Amino acid sequence: SAMESSVLLIMSFDRFVAICNPLRYTSILTSARVLQIGLAFALKNVLLILPFPVTLKRLRYCKKNLLSHSYCLHQDVMKLACSDNKFNAIYGLFVALSGILDITCIFLSYGLILRAVLDIASRRERLKVLSTCVSHICAVLVFYVPVISLSVVSRFAKHSSPITKILMADIFLLVPPVMNPIIYCVKSQQIRNVILEKLCQKQS
Repeated sequence: SAMESSVLLIMSFDRFVAICNPLRYTSILTSARVLQIGLAFALKNVLLILPFPVTLKRLRYCKKNLLSHSYCLHQDVMKLACSDNKFNAIYGLFVALSGILDITCIFLSYGLILRAVLDIASRRERLKVLSTCVSHICAVLVFYVPVISLSVVSRFAKHSSPITKILMADIFLLVPPVMNPIIYCVKSQQIRNVILEKLCQKQS
């Protein structure tokens, strides 16, 4: 999830450069620079997530071992501890804030993109430029809407049904990876034409 958030942030930067600096796009985002950005974010996420299992292992657990989700969510496992888990709670909040920083940067890049698009005189050109961002915006929504919904339900709807929380957690885990290929395939005209061609063959 942390890596997917980073990938969406990198993609928003890519869209920003492509729209706001189209003539310098290839000189700014060279293959070497893209590789460096990818490795830097991968390393950041590994270092960010690595303390979770380490800090959870040092906690002392009681006999109660029933999780409220269908996988080992950090805050869920942390609540089972009998010993002091204050560090885990603070570190979990820090990781959550880093995710908020990602989405803030995505919104900022789209704010700058929108400002650049509004400077384009032709309405047709505006729509053409914005259409290049549709897939990425859909991917951002598919990823962040379940995350935010799960956080809101976990924090504020404490008396809601446990099944609702489990379903939302599973949606957050499964829906984005399933939807992403569909989102990008539908946007690609070549792939769309092949799919339509196959469907037409089956109907005939």
